[in-house]
Amino acid sequence: SNQHKYKTRFLTSNIKKNSSNMVFKSASTVVDVTNTAYGMEYSVHDVPKRFKEELGCIFPGLDLTGLLIIPTCQNSAVDLVRVGEEIETEKDRLLERFMEWAKLVCEKLDTKGHWSDFMDPCSGLAMRTKECHVPYGEVDALSTLLGYQTANAGCCKVVLHPTWGSSIYPSTMFTKAPLADLVQAIQEVEKEIGNRV
Repeated sequence: SNQHKYKTRFLTSNIKKNSSNMVFKSASTVVDVTNTAYGMEYSVHDVPKRFKEELGCIFPGLDLTGLLIIPTCQNSAVDLVRVGEEIETEKDRLLERFMEWAKLVCEKLDTKGHWSDFMDPCSGLAMRTKECHVPYGEVDALSTLLGYQTANAGCCKVVLHPTWGSSIYPSTMFTKAPLADLVQAIQEVEKEIGNRV
């Protein structure tokens, strides 16, 4: 698939799975990892100091005060480090699910007048902030925000989900909405999508 012709920034490796059942909570965590009815995990975080410069480049001109980071993870049916038609088909399926979810959540937040955006998992670039030319680092973000282990797979730094190992498809959304409005939008979208699953 052409959507995944680049080396994706978030590829993970089956080098080692984290067998620890410990729950990591960074100082920036606002909502712990939550499972949705349609098979996606998400959490909500304030912006850590070390991310502010990078996010200022990704979202030029945006006041980062009150910005929330919403990393998501989907459990893939196959190890996404491998290559082949089956892998590309799975990436496309997970990409479409994330894009649908993120667009719906952003649209609900738009109706309340709240800024939001989400990353293209293929390029790492923002989907709604067109002047953005700086990719967002999913691997570093998941390591910092959720304490996920990383490993090297060839020339790529990769992230390992504590339960799924390398069978993970991460993507991130951002918003300046108040937490209550964000949670309400996510719950409404979960009902809409969950009813179709």
